[in-house]
Amino acid sequence: MHMTNEELLKKYEGLISAAKAARENAVAPFSNFRVGAALLGKSGKIYLGANMEPAVMNLGLCAERTALFSALAQGEKEFEAIAVYAGTEKAGYPCGGCRQVFSDLAPNVQWILIGDKEVRIETLESMLPNRFVLEDLRR
Repeated sequence: MHMTNEELLKKYEGLISAAKAARENAVAPFSNFRVGAALLGKSGKIYLGANMEPAVMNLGLCAERTALFSALAQGEKEFEAIAVYAGTEKAGYPCGGCRQVFSDLAPNVQWILIGDKEVRIETLESMLPNRFVLEDLRR
């Protein structure tokens, strides 16, 4: 059964609230671009992530990957949805690195991208068509 965007937003309103709360833990002293993510495992547990921005910028980590790696480290293997909130008017999309990591480790997640004036519902396929997948290594 295909759900409408409104039905998905209602179903995941707790996940969306968790992403907004996770944003408060972001460490972004240089860019001041704070992002929170909340990843829902199939088990029903929610894993939070926030972007981390150390002085050596390439050592930082996005909120989406922080949540995913935390979930995986705690033994979660399957995921349902991720809500991402950056406190911007428009919905923010995950970076290419996050898209590729999710492609490898959590490809079927429903993405809920939240802006203060816009919400977008996406899939990895819609955001990263014709992506490189693990099976490509075996061809």
